[in-house]
Amino acid sequence: MNETGFTSEEFLKTVNAFRLSRVILTAFELEIFTHLKDSTKTSAEIAAETGISIKGADRLMNALVPAGLLKKDGGKFSNTEFSKEFLVKGSPKYMSGINHTINLWDSWTTLTSAVKEGTTVLRKRPISERDRCWIKSFIEAMHYKGKPHSKEIVPLVDLSEIKTILDVGGGSGAYSFEFLRKKPDLKVYIFDLPEVTALTQKYIDCEGFTGKVFTISGNYLENDFGGPYDMIFLSAIIHSNSPDENKTLLKKCYNSINKGGKAVISDYIMCEDRTSPIPGTIFAINMLVGTKGGDTYTKDEVFGWLDETGFTNHKIIETSNGNSLIISFT
Repeated sequence: MNETGFTSEEFLKTVNAFRLSRVILTAFELEIFTHLKDSTKTSAEIAAETGISIKGADRLMNALVPAGLLKKDGGKFSNTEFSKEFLVKGSPKYMSGINHTINLWDSWTTLTSAVKEGTTVLRKRPISERDRCWIKSFIEAMHYKGKPHSKEIVPLVDLSEIKTILDVGGGSGAYSFEFLRKKPDLKVYIFDLPEVTALTQKYIDCEGFTGKVFTISGNYLENDFGGPYDMIFLSAIIHSNSPDENKTLLKKCYNSINKGGKAVISDYIMCEDRTSPIPGTIFAINMLVGTKGGDTYTKDEVFGWLDETGFTNHKIIETSNGNSLIISFT
């Protein structure tokens, strides 16, 4: 054992872990689990249903058996209880956000080139130009992650003097819904791209907040926020932007908040040498391969932008999921 905490065998196991990950992602992408659902089928039957090769289906499904995601008996396959619960489309706990992980695979394969260049080497299209399936997968992934996170983060925010909230880049509305559950008389507005707010409204209706949560469509670096609001909330936003873009965004926030109001930022906030929190170090790589100027930022960097744009009395609150809350006042 050494400073890595690995034996050489464990290290090689970690290095090769992408193989099983890719097997699972491909099976999810081909909807193998959904085709099986509650039934028992041969790999040839699955191949016929999905339009893939019999050999490919058989080898893929065999690999899913020792992973605990499929069972095999007499040449026929079936889902395990875990797969039925989480990997079958239509299940209440279906992990639809995995589709976004499939999309991330392409950007992460460019990591070596991105490290050499210091930025993404992909010809990235803005979200407004992405196809509907990509946007839907992204929002589903953010919703799946946001629902449990919101239950920890929202109780940390004092809403006693808050009547109106703008949720910038609010996506599915997971945090907005939790704010309303905490304080039902709030007026909450979600600002996001037109391609996103069309999906946001479906989440609003599904969660039973029709007429309580409202959408505003636009680009948060370019378009007016309306308002003023008592609080502006930015969850998982600043890591997508360059430092200059974040200063532009925070200045817009400052100009759209009532005097005595506040901005609340939820994101990975790095220690000064950028080696923790651990999820933030990995997410910095995700921003390197996938964005032109995005990154994870330190407390001093974020506080500096807030100072420049007029905010005062900053405070930081750590959370158990690796994110931090930064709260600043006008």
